[in-house]
Amino acid sequence: MTLYKKSLFIFRRDLRLEDNTGLIYALKNSEEVIPCFIIDDQITNNFKNSSHRIEFLNQSLVDLDKQLNKKKNSLRIFKGETKSIIQKIMSKYKINGVFLNGDYTRFAQNRESEIEKLCNKNKIGFNKYTDYLLHMPDEIQTQKETPYTVYSHFFKTAKTIPVRKIIKNNFNNYYKGEIKDSISIDMLKKRVKKNTNGGRTNALKILKNIHMFKDYQKTRNYPFLDMTTKLSAHNRFGTVSIREVYHTIKENLGEEHILIGEIYWREFFTYILHHFPNSQFKTFKKKFQNIQWSSNVQDYHAWCEGKTGFPIVDAGMRQLNKTGFMHNRIRMVVASFLTKDLHIDWKKGERYFAEKLVDYDPAVNAGNWQWAASTGCDAVPYFRIFNPWLQQKKFDQDCNYIKKWIPELESVQPNEIHNLWEKRPDGLTYPKPIIDHSIESAKAKEIFKMQK
Repeated sequence: MTLYKKSLFIFRRDLRLEDNTGLIYALKNSEEVIPCFIIDDQITNNFKNSSHRIEFLNQSLVDLDKQLNKKKNSLRIFKGETKSIIQKIMSKYKINGVFLNGDYTRFAQNRESEIEKLCNKNKIGFNKYTDYLLHMPDEIQTQKETPYTVYSHFFKTAKTIPVRKIIKNNFNNYYKGEIKDSISIDMLKKRVKKNTNGGRTNALKILKNIHMFKDYQKTRNYPFLDMTTKLSAHNRFGTVSIREVYHTIKENLGEEHILIGEIYWREFFTYILHHFPNSQFKTFKKKFQNIQWSSNVQDYHAWCEGKTGFPIVDAGMRQLNKTGFMHNRIRMVVASFLTKDLHIDWKKGERYFAEKLVDYDPAVNAGNWQWAASTGCDAVPYFRIFNPWLQQKKFDQDCNYIKKWIPELESVQPNEIHNLWEKRPDGLTYPKPIIDHSIESAKAKEIFKMQK
């Protein structure tokens, strides 16, 4: 016997039918389910400088609609304020159950709370499920029943907990009636560009070829090789479940493969955000909360625009601005440069990445920035500072990556590029270095050392 006659399932960061916990429970416990996605004005306003992310989202929604088409159904898309849209759907279509998968940011949880209150007010069942992570955060704790704040300890415990198997979605009881006021999927199709790699179809192609990353440990640090999986954006939007990713890697590359560790770093940062919600916006280590960061606007804009005069930094920032993506090694370099060379608050870098990255995940982005800035719970020691000149010489020796993103250096020899801090070729239009790394890195060490 079903619990609900007609339910509403709200897609969020779970744009797929397979192994979608909340959706499968909705279908299992309802006679009919209306599948919908709400383009919330508040969220799209935050996306205004994130055109690549919007393109990825649009393609993922179009792909999700195709998945539903195979079930003789379609995705219902609404635009506006989430609470008022749900209220209208409840009233107009006599909904008596609402299902969704929970999220971990303060904004998302506040919105979930509002939806739950709305359901309670209308005497409608509210059902929230854990889907985004391999394990619920409260499953993992120290012997003193407190949260872990060191990744290695967290990882050691988390790995002992079995990851549940993938759940197939064989249900077909989607609502077949007409839904007025929804947006036509054709509008989104027109906005999808051919070079966008969103959607489940593209994610499954990556998983099918995961064996190509067996040497990821050796190749991951070289940006010109472009040998990263590109799964992060799919994880962010849930076009495949994190369990699908985990089991595919485990079965093809083994559970000790470094990519398994990458999944658990994602788990760890989300776990930290769950237990310490202020860490998204506030320095985690109390002793570093009073650092007087630089307010030099000119330096900040040079960093944003990729005009610092440090080739590896500028190549990364230009790649980000052009594509919405940046190689992981380069993310660490540019973050270290902003915080340790320019002495600018990590939160400014975090917000800029939040605007630009296709794979922007609040927990992971804040966690990585706090790691690089040495302010996080399990961060790089403050005295470990990336030297941009050494980084580019080690990981982009022939300057293939640099030349791809900095056309001003296309005809300059690699050895000259690696020594631009000492000598510049005549007639070079590329900017001079805006700071001296040796001086500023020493200054950074003193700044952190003085904090108590």
